[in-house]
Amino acid sequence: MGSLNLIYACLITSGVAMTKRKFIRKICLLGDGGVGKTSLVRRCVLDMFSDEYIKTFGTKVSKKVIDLGEVELTLMIWDVLGQKASTLHEAYYKGAYGALLVCDLTREETVRSLERWRDDLFQVIGEKPLVLVANKSDLERVVKEDVLAEVAGSFGVDFTITSAKSGDGVDEAFLELGRKIMEESD
Repeated sequence: MGSLNLIYACLITSGVAMTKRKFIRKICLLGDGGVGKTSLVRRCVLDMFSDEYIKTFGTKVSKKVIDLGEVELTLMIWDVLGQKASTLHEAYYKGAYGALLVCDLTREETVRSLERWRDDLFQVIGEKPLVLVANKSDLERVVKEDVLAEVAGSFGVDFTITSAKSGDGVDEAFLELGRKIMEESD
């Protein structure tokens, strides 16, 4: 048994718990207006949903702590305004370790714009982990899963289908991005 394993075994058997490594990482939620970015954040952070549409002006920052086994990861979630062209986007992107690219399953045009959101982000921070999030699965879908798979494949990322209203897939999307960020950090 190696010396580190022996020390660890002694600490465990003596009742001394090993502390988790703690990290804080900034992430961005990107996508067109009305795709449900703010609702996804509210569901993830507060476990709440409202049908009332609240337009994001600028950006809103929320905090979510997730448990990744040996790591406690605090996500600083930047909910970025969904306007297509903004001089503020570059400032919001700086320092991000990854992003959720969010589209609306009821609006095809929101899927087509994901490439622009990704490219704008990567121009500022370089290539970072992404997860494609297809939101509003609780409504009648216009966008088919094979289209999502094709777009995600062209980006080299996974996609997750979510409903901010019901909560389906929301935590999984944030966890997946958190895992990818920490894998890249190793």
